[in-house]
Amino acid sequence: MSISKGDKLPAGKLVKLGEAGPAEVDIAELSQGRVAIFAVPGAFTPTCSNSHMPSFVKNADKFREKGFARVVCVTVNDPFVAGAWSKATGAGEAGIEVLADADGSYTKALGLNIEGAGWVNGRSKRYAMLVEDGVVSELQVEEAPGTCSVSSGDSLLDLV
Repeated sequence: MSISKGDKLPAGKLVKLGEAGPAEVDIAELSQGRVAIFAVPGAFTPTCSNSHMPSFVKNADKFREKGFARVVCVTVNDPFVAGAWSKATGAGEAGIEVLADADGSYTKALGLNIEGAGWVNGRSKRYAMLVEDGVVSELQVEEAPGTCSVSSGDSLLDLV
């Protein structure tokens, strides 16, 4: 069963690559206030790099103007890959936090995981959500991992 609009985010931890190396990020802390969260099936993949992340990079300031304290991207990759992808896409410069769900456990807790041959820890469905004090106020999930329409930064902004 996957998370739905009106549900509280489950407890869990993600990992951010900092200057001192990988550091845990607690979901309860992360989700305080108004937060825009989106997830990609994988860093450095075509749709994620060419469509999904750019749609949030160009809109990051607009989310902040609308009162969102954080814009967060979750990817089922190790924190070193997530950190390199953040730099490669300009996400970090735009103020987007790219967080790793290295073992896919948080994505599974959300019920938004996908499995495939050769994926050791699975991947995430492509989605975007608005969260207010830990509760999902909007959730947009793509039907196919190669599609980026309802989960784009533009589409999520339209819901605010």
